[in-house]
Amino acid sequence: MLSKKQARAFFLGGTLVTFLVFIGLTIYSFGTEQDQSNYGEITEQVVRGKNLWEKNNCMGCHTLLGEGAYYAPELTKVVERRGEGYIKAVLMSPVPWSPNGRKMVAYGMTDQEAQDLVAFFEWIGKIDLNGFDRVVSPLAKDKINN
Repeated sequence: MLSKKQARAFFLGGTLVTFLVFIGLTIYSFGTEQDQSNYGEITEQVVRGKNLWEKNNCMGCHTLLGEGAYYAPELTKVVERRGEGYIKAVLMSPVPWSPNGRKMVAYGMTDQEAQDLVAFFEWIGKIDLNGFDRVVSPLAKDKINN
C-alpha cells in the first residue's frame, strides 16, 4: 500500500507524463507532414464550387466526407465513380432527374457553375481519407453507388 506522500507523487508524476504525451502528440499532429487536407490545392474555382454547394443546400440530400443527409448518394469520390461529363449533365439538366425513384432538383446550372462544382468534387476526392473509402459496409456501398 502506498503512503499518502507516495500516492501524491505517483498521481502528479502520472499526470505530468500524460500531459507531456498529449502535448507531444498535438504538436506532431499539427505538423505539415501530417496534413491530409489537400489545403494547398484550393483554387478560386474550388471556392466557387463550395459556395454553390452551400447555396443550393446539397447537403440537405447528399453526404460529403460522411456528413450530411442520407437521401441521395455520397459525393466524396463522385468524380472517380461517375466522371466529369455525367456530373455536369446532371447539374445542367433543365428537367428534374430521378434515378432509382429519388428525385433530384433541376438546377439548370450554367457550364461555369457545373465546372466549379466539379472542381470542388475533384478537390474533395483528393483528400486522404485514411482508407475510409475502402472500409465501407456493403449496404453503404449500395447507397453510395446508386
